[in-house]
Amino acid sequence: MSDELDDVVEHYEANREEERLAAGLDQLELLRTREILSRYLPEAPAKIIDVGGATGVHARWLAEAGHHVHIVDVTPRHVAKARADLASLGVTAEVGDARQLSAESETYDIALVLGPMYHLPSRADRLTALEEARRVVRPGGLIAVAAISRFASLFDGLAREFLFQVEFQRMVVRDLADGRHENPERRPGWFTTAYFHHPSDLRAEAVGAGLDVADVFGVEGLAGWMAHLAPRWANDDDRDAILEAARAIETEPSLLGLSAHLLLIAHAPPSLRP
Repeated sequence: MSDELDDVVEHYEANREEERLAAGLDQLELLRTREILSRYLPEAPAKIIDVGGATGVHARWLAEAGHHVHIVDVTPRHVAKARADLASLGVTAEVGDARQLSAESETYDIALVLGPMYHLPSRADRLTALEEARRVVRPGGLIAVAAISRFASLFDGLAREFLFQVEFQRMVVRDLADGRHENPERRPGWFTTAYFHHPSDLRAEAVGAGLDVADVFGVEGLAGWMAHLAPRWANDDDRDAILEAARAIETEPSLLGLSAHLLLIAHAPPSLRP
């Protein structure tokens, strides 16, 4: 494992990723990802490989909907927890690397890549991960890819006032320049080794890996940065308004980077075999 992935594993071993989307306004990312994916999912049961699936936040609802889900994640703690919590739903899990999946070719209907692209600073590695997702799904199969927006640290820095610290300002300048995010001093709240995508670059990488891109969506919209809206999330009507605000601009090209997360929907190319 590379030093960069060592940093990532250490980060996720120490932080409870399963708690990040569990409550309040933080659920916006979860619900919007689920909503967008559901527009493209085939009827259950489909065979799904959840690459970078962590402790199974998406595997759970997919399995409850009748799909067969297998998680691959680089963090051993994630895999152990997914096995313990989701075995009763038929979810399986293994430690693995998105760049070299153990699955045989064309064995899944769907590949979810909802985390690995965050942590592969090298474009070659990102293309390899996408090519592996394409390899393991059947021709025409669904491939969903999540990425962090190039502008995430800028907006997060404003929202949480980190941007008023000189070192964070320098970090943002680097992030905006080339997307490579580093936190060598492991300052709390400043994330770990990562790559932040410009929306156009995410699409270009998917095309470069041989995927047929359907669309790129902004997941959270502006509300994801507005912590003061948290009390409104508990109100059904207010929550619907927040979700509708995200839907209203989800594919507006000029606003894609406003969302903290991007979600690319694509398909493996059809078989060329007669």
